[in-house]
Amino acid sequence: MSFEVIQKVGRYQYIYLAEGFRNKDGQSRQKRRPIGKIDPETGHKVYKAEYLEELRISGNPIQIPSTQTMFSIEDVRKSSVRSYGLFWLYRSLSERLGLIDALRQAIPDYWQELFMLACYMISTSDPLLYCSDWISGTESYPVGSMTSQRISELLISITDQQRNDFYKNWCEANPADDYLALDITSASSYSELIDDVEWGYNRDHDHLPQINLCMLMGETRRLPIYQSLFSESQKDVRTLTTTLSQFEAITENRAITVVMDKGFYSKRNIDFLLNDTGNGTVKFLIAVPFTAAFSKQQVESERKDIDRVENTIVINDNSMRAVTKERSWDPQNKIYTHVYYSAVKAMGIREDLYASIALLREKATENPEKWINDEECRKYLVIRKSDKQASGYTVSIRNDVVEKSLETAGWVVLISNDISDAKRAMSIYRDKDVVEKGFLRLKNSIDLGRLRVHSDNAAQGKLFVGFIASVIMSGINQVMSDKDLYRKYTMKELQRILAKLRIQEIHEHIIIAPLTKEQRMIFEAFDISLGE
Repeated sequence: MSFEVIQKVGRYQYIYLAEGFRNKDGQSRQKRRPIGKIDPETGHKVYKAEYLEELRISGNPIQIPSTQTMFSIEDVRKSSVRSYGLFWLYRSLSERLGLIDALRQAIPDYWQELFMLACYMISTSDPLLYCSDWISGTESYPVGSMTSQRISELLISITDQQRNDFYKNWCEANPADDYLALDITSASSYSELIDDVEWGYNRDHDHLPQINLCMLMGETRRLPIYQSLFSESQKDVRTLTTTLSQFEAITENRAITVVMDKGFYSKRNIDFLLNDTGNGTVKFLIAVPFTAAFSKQQVESERKDIDRVENTIVINDNSMRAVTKERSWDPQNKIYTHVYYSAVKAMGIREDLYASIALLREKATENPEKWINDEECRKYLVIRKSDKQASGYTVSIRNDVVEKSLETAGWVVLISNDISDAKRAMSIYRDKDVVEKGFLRLKNSIDLGRLRVHSDNAAQGKLFVGFIASVIMSGINQVMSDKDLYRKYTMKELQRILAKLRIQEIHEHIIIAPLTKEQRMIFEAFDISLGE
């Protein structure tokens, strides 16, 4: 038979449901499970919502004294009911990651408001002016009324020093030996008052004023680490030196290994990384484009001998050939040059190109006058007038151009001043897709594709809050990927399920609604308890 046991732990008294049994040796033992606690102010028993629900379903509800949770209809009408599940997920996850500590230390006066703004960005795609309505119906830190005017004041008030202090704290909360993937994207704005916004076609092909956003993301925890802003006129190869210089200054020359795609390659950038980055504190791994003579030279030097068994590496069940050589970059520096060749990829590219050209030739043969000035046709085909043909034209393939287009098919060249193993280098480089995924979450999920602010300080502030939001979303994404939750839910579906978990407050008594099966499973996957 079950009975209640009250046990004091520290300053608090907890209620357990105990059930006696005898073990194999005939000795008396107890099984206990927590069902509530003693209110330290009133001395009344406060039971967990799940336990009360169990008793209600069993037909044996507990009769609680009216001074505790037996309320009148008027009391219930005056009570507040708020969404609870999402806030508890965001808060618990952020505390575990060290995000809240980094934010609290850097901006002690209003870190809670900034955190709740980030939660709002994740939870809804609505503009910030509707945040006040969302806060009123959502459990949160005590932030008061988040009106549009209040939000504007908050965004403007964040100083450069506070942002830098946060990034320093946040870097210290992440592994010091992590590889940092770097990439750049753009955000658009209709405002003419933001200093760094300039007109141009951004990476989403919008003809709007835009600002470039450069981000470093850790490959181990798959979390954003640092971001910096630049005007659109600053090209990818120019933002690298500035971003790394800022990062070094903020972190006091913390040693990092930065992973970059070929858009950041230039001789100037490699010279900077080898000679001008805090006495070698920055190690790098970067892809070299085939527009550079250096990469073509590496391919030609290996083309004849690379396709051998002894050069084979296997990564995630995919095989390729790889050769690593140490080469001189300049009189003072040497780099590791990794050259890769995938016959499977090369064949796929060849087949796709052959099929595309064959279709172009069919179209040009059927209607040569229509296709004679088409750019793609002119690249691969020669269309000439001819009296000998019924159509009045001959169509032939420019085989020299086709073969030239395939010279680097299936080849990749990576260079590094630190990573000497070809398989390890390719594995690290492939992991850099965390940056692209991070940017997609930043722009598509938290409403930063359009800044919708009207001053430089406000833009800086909103993008800073967006960075906090992207850290939280990346943390959620990591757990969902690792625990295979994406097989059951999208991130939006998971958010909707948790948003349905309600909390009610009556006369300062907090009542959390019973968890559904799905809610319980999600919290268990995140290793989060409700902390009743």
